[in-house]
Amino acid sequence: MDKFNEEKQKDLIIGRNAVTELIKSGREIDTLFVLRGEKSGSVGKIIGECREKGAVVKEVDRKKLDFMCGHGNHQGVAAICAAHSYATVEEILGEAEKRGEPPFIVVCDGIEDPHNLGAIIRTAEAAGVHGIIIPKRRSASLNYTVGKTSAGALEYMKVARVSNLASTLDELKEKGMWIYGADMDGEDVRSVNLDGAAVLVIGSEGDGMSRIVREKCDFIISLKMKGQINSLNASVAGGILMYEFAYKR
Repeated sequence: MDKFNEEKQKDLIIGRNAVTELIKSGREIDTLFVLRGEKSGSVGKIIGECREKGAVVKEVDRKKLDFMCGHGNHQGVAAICAAHSYATVEEILGEAEKRGEPPFIVVCDGIEDPHNLGAIIRTAEAAGVHGIIIPKRRSASLNYTVGKTSAGALEYMKVARVSNLASTLDELKEKGMWIYGADMDGEDVRSVNLDGAAVLVIGSEGDGMSRIVREKCDFIISLKMKGQINSLNASVAGGILMYEFAYKR
């Protein structure tokens, strides 16, 4: 299913005046969709204010925007509200400190399927993860589908959205955290020491971790397969690994 179809008319606000009022209301905007090349009138101001508030701005062609908006009068703009407010990385670390535990963070590197992200959030909450970090680009966001799939866990799980995953991992390393990347060619997770402050990186459904993120990892870990297939769904593999960490911690 087209990912735009997932988002269509779910928390979608269309039209220049409606989006302007949404900005004024203070409600968090997840993504602003703008007709490609459109900058006239109030659109330029809307783009600037959304970027200032941390929203992702995406240019799309007219056919795509018409389809998303159910062929309504969108006037070149449509916005998706976040199903929940984003946290900061500092707030995630603060949550670990509040619990008196070494930080345990999950990083989703390019998880674009909102069902997978929602499932990861649900399992992370159950496994005692302190927070999840996603990139602004090449990732599902906290939209309606993610919120629904998390089955309520999104209300309790801090999710931060960052511009650069690689630099964020560098900052976490400087704070004494070990970075573990999940990959089918990695070392058997059962033989790896998972104690202490840890970051588990889960790569995208098709391509796995990006090259630059993989290079930031201290360990590459995997689940050993006994069947004929050589990989698992990202959220399933992530869930098993999270519980390996939870058990060993």
